Amino acid sequence: MKLLRERVALITGAGGGIGRGVALSFAKAGAAVVVAELDEQSGTAVAQELKALGARALFVKTDVSSKEDIEAAIQASVDEFGGLDVLVNNAFAPTPNVLLEDKTDEMLAQTLNSTVWAAWWAMKAALPHMKARGGGKIVNFYSIDTEIGAWLHGDYNTAKSAIVGLTRSAASEWGRFNICVNAVAPTAMGATFHKLAAENPGFAEMSASMRPLGRCGDPEEDIGPVVVFLASEMSRFITGETIHVDGGLHLPGYNSRPKDVPVREY
Repeated sequence: MKLLRERVALITGAGGGIGRGVALSFAKAGAAVVVAELDEQSGTAVAQELKALGARALFVKTDVSSKEDIEAAIQASVDEFGGLDVLVNNAFAPTPNVLLEDKTDEMLAQTLNSTVWAAWWAMKAALPHMKARGGGKIVNFYSIDTEIGAWLHGDYNTAKSAIVGLTRSAASEWGRFNICVNAVAPTAMGATFHKLAAENPGFAEMSASMRPLGRCGDPEEDIGPVVVFLASEMSRFITGETIHVDGGLHLPGYNSRPKDVPVREY
């Protein structure tokens, strides 16, 4: 079934990891995909992968912390494919993993710009084009890290909390335009996972054992189909929802305290 046939979708951060997995799933579901990615080499490569699958695809170099870049990517989608039906806000710019007291204003600003502001700008820019199509689908990326208060991610947790608020507000207000707005909280074997697995022997096995399903997720096979579902007519009566796509990891959660941090300090 080509659930996204004739749909035009823009995916930020689609040059690798989960974003690439979602882009591949969208292409196989029949969508025309705009790869909005900062890294030109990886973005071009993914666009070529999608075209090899028979999909229409376009790479647009995009710094999601730039309002001008995001608006240009949205406009490029419309110019190239005639409109925009689906927006997936996935990209973000990570900061160093340090304790909350060591996070700087600049780190928080970088994270807010690449997540909250990026989603805000993209959603506002996409709105008139979705209204012109009679509706649309927006999928924002959330994180389990916020729910457990993950150590060393204070700025990221703050930003992702705001993403939920933005998702619910847009779902409430934009339903009158037939626009569904939802969030997913995925965990999968993306770039960060592979880096940690390479640096820490046994990390992959430990990560799999924490999940009720007993395995780690694949960006294309496990995450992509859920985002396709939310982008398709199959989810036409779902909005304002947050879906965990993590093999059940959100049930037990996980302990993120670094081993070298004392329990009590004065």
